[in-house]
Amino acid sequence: MQLGETHPVREFVTLAFKIAGMEIEWHGEKENEYAVLKGTDKKVVKVNPKFYRPAEVELLIGEPSKAEKVLGWKRKINYEELVKRMVENDIKLLEK
Repeated sequence: MQLGETHPVREFVTLAFKIAGMEIEWHGEKENEYAVLKGTDKKVVKVNPKFYRPAEVELLIGEPSKAEKVLGWKRKINYEELVKRMVENDIKLLEK
């Protein structure tokens, strides 16, 4: 992840499914948006307004400079690698 980089939830979900070996297609809009496995009618994701933030903001951007300065922390992986590690870890947990 680089400074000023943003990723919508939809992009995260699409990438996570791809890493897990599944392609999805999005349909609908806003509260009626959902994703199906490509080439099927099987819904695998749907938007649930219950999980919206009470005061939704248009844009959130992580800014790691304080962690870098105060803690001496430096990120070692990019966004795609982070999502890959998250998905692979969840798959390992499911296989146990």
